[in-house]
This record gives sequence, C-alpha cells and structure tokens, in this order.
Amino acid sequence: MAQPTSTNSNDVVKHLPCDADGICMLCKAKPTAVETLSCKTCVTPWHVPCLPDGDGPATMADAEKWECPDCVSLAIEDQPVAVAVAGESGDGLMAAIRAIQADATLTEEEKAKKRQELMGGSSKLPESKKPFSFAATNGVLDIFDEALKCSICMQLPERPVTTPCGHNFCLKCFQKWVSQGKAKCANCRNSIPPKMASNPRINAQLAATIRMAKLVRSGGAVPSGQPKIYHHIQNQDRPDTAFTTERAKKTGLANACSGKIFVTIPPDHFGPIPAENDPERNQGVLVGETWMNRMDCRQWGAHFPHVAGIAGQSTYGAQSVALSGGYVDDEDHGEWFLYTGSGGRDLSGNKRTNKNQSFDQKFENMNEALRVSCLKGYPVRVVRSCKEKRSAYAPPEGVRYDGVYRIEKCWRKVGKQGCKVCRYLFVRCDNEPAPWTSDDFGDRPRPLPKVKELKGAVDLTERTGSPSWDYDEEKGCWLWKKPPPPSRKSAVAEAPVKGKIRAVKRTGKISSVKEKLLKEFACQICRKVLDNPLTTPCAHNFCKACLEGVFSGKSFVRERASKSGRSLRAQKNIMKCPSCSHDIAEFLQNPQVNREMMGLIETLQREAEQMEEEKSSEASEETKSSEASEETKSSEASEETKKNASDESEVSKPCDSTEKVLEEIVDNDLNRPTKRRKGAKGAVVANKEEHVVEAE
Repeated sequence: MAQPTSTNSNDVVKHLPCDADGICMLCKAKPTAVETLSCKTCVTPWHVPCLPDGDGPATMADAEKWECPDCVSLAIEDQPVAVAVAGESGDGLMAAIRAIQADATLTEEEKAKKRQELMGGSSKLPESKKPFSFAATNGVLDIFDEALKCSICMQLPERPVTTPCGHNFCLKCFQKWVSQGKAKCANCRNSIPPKMASNPRINAQLAATIRMAKLVRSGGAVPSGQPKIYHHIQNQDRPDTAFTTERAKKTGLANACSGKIFVTIPPDHFGPIPAENDPERNQGVLVGETWMNRMDCRQWGAHFPHVAGIAGQSTYGAQSVALSGGYVDDEDHGEWFLYTGSGGRDLSGNKRTNKNQSFDQKFENMNEALRVSCLKGYPVRVVRSCKEKRSAYAPPEGVRYDGVYRIEKCWRKVGKQGCKVCRYLFVRCDNEPAPWTSDDFGDRPRPLPKVKELKGAVDLTERTGSPSWDYDEEKGCWLWKKPPPPSRKSAVAEAPVKGKIRAVKRTGKISSVKEKLLKEFACQICRKVLDNPLTTPCAHNFCKACLEGVFSGKSFVRERASKSGRSLRAQKNIMKCPSCSHDIAEFLQNPQVNREMMGLIETLQREAEQMEEEKSSEASEETKSSEASEETKSSEASEETKKNASDESEVSKPCDSTEKVLEEIVDNDLNRPTKRRKGAKGAVVANKEEHVVEAE
C-alpha cells in the first residue's frame, strides 16, 4: 500500500507549471519562448522538457489545442461542485470554460473573471443583472465598486497606491502588507521595488476621481476643475511673476524678486484665505492648489517666506509652515505630522542652509511663534513641497496647499543628530477634504495620536483653555470660536483698479458626470484619456504608447570603453519620469498595464457613448417633431391666407342698387340731426347716424 502512494505523489510533483516570473517550478530555470507552452483552457505556461511523457503535444498542430494536465484531470474527475456552478449536465467544468472562451461578446478581462468564478465555485450572476447602471447617479460609484478594488481588503481603495505590476491597494493595507516582511504583490506575486515598499506614493489622480464619484452619490456638485485665469495686468511697479533685476548675478530664481501679491490679506493673517480676499478669481485659496515654486506660492498668500519654513512672530503666533524635507526628524502621516522647529545649525558666513545640527534648539523666535499658536489654538496653514522625499503625502511636483492644522502639543527632545530639537504635533482641522483622500467632506474632531517620543521629552507644552479655532457641532464645520487676532500689518495688495486687469472668461459646454470623470483619467503626456494606462512607481499615469515613445531608441545600459581600448563595465542609463525626476528605468523594462483602471475607463467610455447616442436620437426626434409642427403651422397659415383672400373678395364686391339697407332705430336717438339721402324704392337712409326711416 505504501508503494502506490509514493508513485502518485511523484506524479503530482512532476505536474508543475511556470510561476508568475516565468520560472519553471520543477527545474527552477527560466525557459525560452520556444520551450514554453500555454494551455488552451487556463492559459497557464508550462516548460515543455519538464512535462511527463505523453502529456505534451505530439505535433506542432496539436500545440494550439493542447490542454495542461490540470485541466485534463478536472475534465476526467468531473467535479460535482463545478457542474452545479456551470449549470451544465454532462460536460462539467471544462464545458463551461470552453463556452466562456468561445463567447465572442466577452472581453479578455470578462472571460478571466468568469473563469475565476467557476474555478472558485462562486455562484454565477444572472443574465438579467447589469452590474453597471447609469439610471441614477449612484451607478457611477457602482462602477468604481465593481471595477476598482483594493487587492487586500477588496474595498474601494482609500488613499490608493498603485504598484508597478498594475494593482491597486489602500495605503494602510499596503503598508501593513510590507511591514509583515512581504516583498511581493498580494495579487500577482511580482516583486515590489524596495524604494516603493519603503516610501509608497499615493495615486493622486485616482484619489481625485474616486472623490468626484462620491460627490455625485451624495448629491453634491461635481467640480469642473480649478479655473485657469489668464491675466493681462498693466502694473508699472511689479510684474505678475517673480523677476530678476539687472543687478542679479545668478540666473533663474536665485536672486529673484517677488511678483505681485494677488490676495488682499495682511502678512500676519491667520486661517484659510476666503473668497473676499481673492479679487482676481473670487474663490479664495482652495485646498489642493499647486504652484511651481515657493515664489508663486508667496504671491497667493499660502506661505509668504520663500526660504524659511515658518511664517510668524514670537509674540503673536505662527500663520503658516512649509514641509519641504529640511529636517530628518520630521514624520508625516497626512492628517497629522510631527514638525521640527528651526535653528540649531551653523549659518555663519554666507551659508543659507546647513543640514547638520551643531547646537540645541530653543523656544525662541519662530519656535516661540509656533508655541504661541499652540497655546491659543490658532489655525496654521500648511504647504507641502515635492522636495520632501520621505513622505507619501508630498505632491509629485511643485508646492501644494493642504489646508489648516492646529498645534496640539510641543516639546523638546534629542534628535537623530544628537542635539535637542523643538517638536510640534500638528493635527488637521480643515473644512475641505485633503488632496490625498477620496472623502467628499472635511475633517472631523479626532482623538490625538499616540506619540512614542513623548516619554523622553522635556519642556512639554499643552493647551489648557479652549482653542480659538474649533469645530461647531451645530453648524458641522470648523470656525473661529473666539475673535481672530487683529492684524498689526497692512494688507499686501489692494483691490485692483477697474480697467487695469482684463480677465479672459472662457465658456465651456456643460459636460456630463461621466465625461468629467474621463477627463480626470488624462495622460500626463498627450493630455487625452488614458489608453492602456501605466502607473509608474512615483504614482504618475501615462498611456503605454506615450511613455514608450518618450524613451524609444534609448537603451537601458551603456557600453563603455577606456582610451586604451579595454572594455569597462556597462553603465545603467537613467530614465527620468516625464512628470518628475524619479528614475523609472527598471519599471520600463517590463511595464504592466493597470487592468483595473483600463476596465474602469472602458466602461465609462462605453456608457458615455450610449448617452451620446440617446441624446442624438432624442435630438433627431425633436427635430422631426418640430419640422412636423412647422409644416402644420404653415398649412394652417396658408389656409387662413386663402380664407382671408376670399373674404376680401366678398367685401369688395359692389352692392346691388335694389338692396335695402336696414338699420335698427333706437328710440333715444330719434331726435338727433341727421343727413339723409333717398335710397331704392323711396327709402330714406341716414348717412352719419345710420338711422333708416321708411317713407310713406
């Protein structure tokens, strides 16, 4: 009895296909394309030399119809569960799979999904059920729920992260997966690049689209994007952008002067910048607005200093801070972060920056301004820069305004470089959703996070009284509970003089919800809807053809040779992402299409085309009905014209002299003077008063 068992186990071991990396699971070698054979039914690759005798195809003609040992064994066993799922009597699972493969109406993705349902034993959807319905606005979010899911929690991704293999995850799910020591994708088992595992980037384009779909479900207005205003300002004192004078020794923005300040707020303004202080656009500074550099950010008042990271006054408070990766102790968690104060570095001579801490920081100057804002509970504007490389919440380019935060605690502790640094706990408290979330609402009061470094902290400062900026439960928003501190400085910019600014207003056609969602899925090279979308490790989306076209003709390695003719080691070519400075050469060697995003885009396009056809058919019907109504109106008008013409002919016909003119004689009018004439047969007719008196 023991010998047959051993034989069967050996047979099972011999039937092993290739894994996701194309490596044979039996001989551990990567076969060539000639030595690889794919099953007709399950499309699994197999290594031909490792197949047992009799399992491989006899001729090349049989290779196209060849089925792997796993599919053949399933067909022989004819499992009852699979027969019940497939709904077939007699053929079993194999017949159902062949029927799916032969269905020309299904796409490859739909076929793969149906095959997976059959193999997993799940029930099949009824034919009458339509998973994507656009009868109501909730159908837009149903599309996202069906086509876009986190590969771990199987829910709509929250703060989506896209791996180079084209699969989407929630940021928390991905970080938890990586923290367990798993370096392969949870879906396809492809390797995750170490840089992405340690510092994942949020797919901001996908997060914005999900947020827009949630707005549609909640009944809110779908934003049409930030309006682009083109100004022609005739200002002799200062241009609109940063500029260099003739005295500037360096090119670029090294010695640049600030351009015009477009908002009418003083430099010591606390809190968000409302619409009344934005005479140019009348919308205020919105969360998620991005500028190319700090000089442009200064012009819109989000953060006035173009070099310093803290804007404030030691006796008044801090108005804004910038997260730009200047201190290694900073920790960014999106809704809250730990911020390091300024100082403690040697800036003697002509040094503007220095990365090394040489002495302890103290609560003075700007650090004291942050502590005053902590004690008073003032809102602090926060901008993030793309220079922050250690944060998953940093923008891919430029400087982005991320809303207002409140400082809950501040303390001092020994930093990573051995010197004491001032530390601040910032917690977000804005009425607008953060740029990295898919929520359609702002922040809500949340418990303070647990900070481990507080155990060894000194000079701990916490707010004891009620904050000036707090959440109102009745109104459901953040507002000033106490009067904001009065400004001690004049406004930077005055209201524009009429006639000096010419704003170009562009009117666009009203787009449907699906068209606006499709515009969000735009390639960052061709600016059109993504076709075979690729998501780079730096979270940028491109068409496959566009991205490959940028690097066409470039090799991944460069051969080198010395002057003496001796060959040197090949050097890897750096291929920077078209939207940022990340090296994506390794990703370009085997780019994988984001199938979930592509399926979502195809569904939206298909439904948008159907709506266009319905609109065109309705328009044609309306045109036909209007034409028919116009024809009836014209026919009625012609009939009326004919009738009027006949009436006029009757009126213009001369009266016969023998006709008698009879008029009713009113008793009260008998005494009126009248002019009379003789009519036919002796009748006397009154001309003016129209009285008729019969003659005797």
